[in-house]
Amino acid sequence: MSLPPGFLDELRSRLSLSQVAGRKVVWDARKSNQAKGDMWSPCPFHQEKTASFHVDDRKGYYYCFGCHAKGDAITFVRETENVNFMEAVEILAREAGMTMPARDPKAQEKADKRTELADVMEEAVKFFRLQLRTGAAGLARDYLEHRRGLGQAAQDRWELGFAPNAWQALWAHLKGKGIADQLILDAGLAKPSQKGGRPYDTFRDRIMFPIRDPRGRCIAFGGRAMDPNDGAKYLNSPETLLFDKSRTLFNHGPARTAAGKGQPLIVAEGYMDVIALAEHGFEAAVAPLGTAVTETQLQMLWRIAPEPIMALDGDTAGLRAAMRVIDNALPLLEAGQSLRFALMPDGQDPDDLLKAAGATGLQKVLDAALPMVRLLWQRETDGQVFDSPERKAALDKALREKIKLIKDPSIRQHYGTEIKDLRWQLFAPKRGNTPGRRAPQRQASLSTTKSSALAGSADPQVTDTLREAVIFAVAITTPDCVDGLEHQIENMPCRSELHARLRDLILRHALDGAEVLREKIISALGPETVENLLRERHVSIVPCVRNPGDKEMARMTMAEELAKLDAAQGLAAEIADAEEDMAGTADEGTTWRLKEAARVASNAQRSGQEDTAEYDVAENGAPISRKERDSFAALMDQIQFAKPRR
Repeated sequence: MSLPPGFLDELRSRLSLSQVAGRKVVWDARKSNQAKGDMWSPCPFHQEKTASFHVDDRKGYYYCFGCHAKGDAITFVRETENVNFMEAVEILAREAGMTMPARDPKAQEKADKRTELADVMEEAVKFFRLQLRTGAAGLARDYLEHRRGLGQAAQDRWELGFAPNAWQALWAHLKGKGIADQLILDAGLAKPSQKGGRPYDTFRDRIMFPIRDPRGRCIAFGGRAMDPNDGAKYLNSPETLLFDKSRTLFNHGPARTAAGKGQPLIVAEGYMDVIALAEHGFEAAVAPLGTAVTETQLQMLWRIAPEPIMALDGDTAGLRAAMRVIDNALPLLEAGQSLRFALMPDGQDPDDLLKAAGATGLQKVLDAALPMVRLLWQRETDGQVFDSPERKAALDKALREKIKLIKDPSIRQHYGTEIKDLRWQLFAPKRGNTPGRRAPQRQASLSTTKSSALAGSADPQVTDTLREAVIFAVAITTPDCVDGLEHQIENMPCRSELHARLRDLILRHALDGAEVLREKIISALGPETVENLLRERHVSIVPCVRNPGDKEMARMTMAEELAKLDAAQGLAAEIADAEEDMAGTADEGTTWRLKEAARVASNAQRSGQEDTAEYDVAENGAPISRKERDSFAALMDQIQFAKPRR
């Protein structure tokens, strides 16, 4: 139905939102200011003790700083009364003394049709419930009572029923009630015969579960087959004017009420899981209807609770379902609006776990529910081997593509940080020996490096320590240069525990910026660590450390130091291996290996930044740069030594 222009504006102007909301809340007298229309109370949409629900009566809007519920008077009535938009308008119009405009004939006809279909569905509920008490339903009762543990009280509470194993049992019953053929067909309770005979029942030989909308109307059925050879174990009603399965949640209304009282919202996979959860005290439980959770259902869940828990079966199918939910949810994430995933033990669903471990056992699984980012990481890494740069790069690419789906920039940034931490934990260099190389026998600490080593020590371990210090200093002063060199830095063995911790912090936080990196190092290792490092003589004379910010110079310096470090360590490893080989007779292969390792180490020592200037010999025999000499001569030509005339 369409409303005439200005009707809603007049409706809102006639109503006081504080009066409308005041029927559901108790205002906090200390925080509220009625004269200014500034009202506060505990939120009616979630369980709390503090007054975080705010109504601005002048603007006509409310907002909860706890659960982020917001809207106007119409939204408030819709959310608290479980009604649709037009029904909320009608309620408020009666309260404001306004006459609802005449409905569009087509809209009125459609609304009347829905009412008729809902009445037909209620007749079907009664029929199925009666059939569950007949002799033909003995196996169904036995299944519910002994295999599922649902006594008579639980069966009545959930209005469970039974569809007889007959082609037209329900059809004949409804026709006996005087219900028109087309209404039965439109309700999805029967299907037309393809052979020209009478229509036949949609559900036969099945345990029946009524599916109700948030207002409590039966809009569909779910049926579980009793015949183990039936091709469809579970069967839902076809989509009708009442029922759209992508926009429906089983147990929606009661779950919403329970979640409003503080219970966690749990999303299970099927009817029996929801019933078992509710029967064990987890009343805020819902389930989609045979399909993966849709975007619309996600929005419905977030209107009930900001962080629903997906309680999925502990098998491959359950994990696949979780991954489909993640793909749908990533673009919809907002601050304070996410999902958590509680994976049941292998081979069990929530109903199985409740039978085996009770409510306490299930609560432990819920308490250990994973945030969505962890399950996203698990999907991309489980069963994978990342033993090459290419495989690591493929992982990075896959994760980047998923994170790009997140529209909220703040959440996208936090996901990136979390993924980076998880990546570091997976690829962090292991403490101790580096494969293929011997463990150092002596350690040289950064804080105890002596000035005598600055002139170039013959001890390779001291030299390695000095090079490591330069690498870390360059990374701290210009952290952007680390990008692309992470793999080489990861493979640094580090000659001291302090250096190892510095390396770890740099790899984890370098790309967060210089300020963040320094804060992390200071927090972990103390304020003197950075100061002592940058004050060391061999570090302080490095050009890119003296003048930080030149990314290209810093990157070239770091790459050279890493190459020299790697070459020196490679030579040391070859010498150690050669010593073992030469315990017998040295052969040409051994000497060639030593020669090649020495050549590589020598080449690495030649800096890519070494002096390339051209020199001439001055009269006194000293070398003088040709460029500097030419510049000096040009300057002298511009100087006039004669005194200016007056």
